[in-house]
Amino acid sequence: MYGKCVQYSFAKLYCTVSVLTSPAGLFLPLQRVVMDVQEEATFGKPRFVCLLLGFAREQDGCHSLPDTPGTLKNKTAERPDMQASMAGWGSGLLGVLIFSGSLPATRVALSGFNPMFLTSARAVVAALLGIALLLVLRQARPERRDVISLLIVAAGVVVGFPLLTALALQHVTAAHSIVFIGLLPLATALFGMLRGMERPKPLFWVFSCTGSAAVGAYALSQGADLSLKGDLLMLAAVIVCGFGYAEGGALSRRLGGWQVISWALALSLPVMGTLALLTWPDSLTGIEMPAWVGLGYVSIFSMLVGFIFWYRGLAIGGIAGVGQLQLLQPFFGLMLASLLLHEPVSSTMLLVTTLVVGCVAGAKRFA
Repeated sequence: MYGKCVQYSFAKLYCTVSVLTSPAGLFLPLQRVVMDVQEEATFGKPRFVCLLLGFAREQDGCHSLPDTPGTLKNKTAERPDMQASMAGWGSGLLGVLIFSGSLPATRVALSGFNPMFLTSARAVVAALLGIALLLVLRQARPERRDVISLLIVAAGVVVGFPLLTALALQHVTAAHSIVFIGLLPLATALFGMLRGMERPKPLFWVFSCTGSAAVGAYALSQGADLSLKGDLLMLAAVIVCGFGYAEGGALSRRLGGWQVISWALALSLPVMGTLALLTWPDSLTGIEMPAWVGLGYVSIFSMLVGFIFWYRGLAIGGIAGVGQLQLLQPFFGLMLASLLLHEPVSSTMLLVTTLVVGCVAGAKRFA
């Protein structure tokens, strides 16, 4: 009787979430909140399993969380490819929206922390949360063949991109650095061909290059202060991040999106924890609240939550195709930089954004 009541409550919760989110088709992943009660044969008592955002679905590669026979597994098998693709693009868009605040938040956090401590601290906080998820949800350890890929993900998105962007932001503004993110879709697609064995159609590259060129032209039109050192650091950040995205997206098909970033963070914890201790600030009392908020955002959202959506999107919708959503990230980020940091943004942004949206749509069509 107790189990049925719980199931009923969870069913009402799922229906409520579905009703609230169904008008926005792009937010389809938010409807994948399912609470199920399963009988544990070993212990002979109910066990609660939270399948958040469809993580236990077969397309996520998360086979270590059990499915209810005849429900989730069958629904996954019957779901059309188009719906799966839209779910992937919806997850990817949520990830991009979260990532858009990363550079402005990093810029704010640098007002109170040095780049080395900021890079290590955000990884440590996210790693502790990721490890907690792995333990609570009883995830099996990755196979030996997955360790190298997880190390690549850690080097690219846990260490490389945060550190390089933090160093770059000491020489350029957040608005200037954000435009380099427009190169990420190309980098992700190229590495996706190598690591994900994807072969987009020729017109895909036309739309992708056009979108990147539009972002680059917009950057030049802003007349922002140029810094060779800052630009080279941002370019290096884009390369290592694209590699980490592609590797993580390919691995997510086997392990699951949130599992990949959680294991990558766990592997990096010894190094990043040591670095955090070595670069610990002399005093924490003089650090203002905005810097703490920035650190909290990049630790929880940029380093963990964003990747949960992003890697799931890459795994389901395709690395090269969903990766083109990153073309929108500079403009989301520029709006945040303008609103939060009061940095100037050109009025031509809307026109370029419209062009970029068209390029994203075209790339999706021919991915």
